[in-house]
Amino acid sequence: MTEIVFWHWWVAGLLLLALEAFFPGAVFLWMGVAAMATGLVSWAVPGLGWQWELALFSALAIASFFAYKRFRPAAKPTDQPHLNRRGAAYIGRRLTLDTTIVNGVSRIRIDDTQWRITGPDLPAGTAVVVKAIDGATLVVEPA
Repeated sequence: MTEIVFWHWWVAGLLLLALEAFFPGAVFLWMGVAAMATGLVSWAVPGLGWQWELALFSALAIASFFAYKRFRPAAKPTDQPHLNRRGAAYIGRRLTLDTTIVNGVSRIRIDDTQWRITGPDLPAGTAVVVKAIDGATLVVEPA
């Protein structure tokens, strides 16, 4: 069996850091940091043995991941809470029906998009309020 030397750990650390670039989520990042630190210890303490190096890598990887989870900065509140959830932004909005709601289903144009709506049967021209969203369908009721 070949001996594991310090630069093996550094190469493994660089590969793990490269993986983090393709699969972000901070898991590979901290494993890469742990591998680099294990390489540094392996360089400073020659003849440590692969069992101890593997145990050190495991402990550092787990400890660094949980330290990151504990001390990472909190998510900042956004000024656009409905970004990527356009339908949720329409809840509470008052609209006028372009077409009649028949059998509880119709369509309505809002801004630049045509939406499917559900609600009680109502004639065209009736004012409605969006009360909820069900997937890509707006749930309306008379205003």
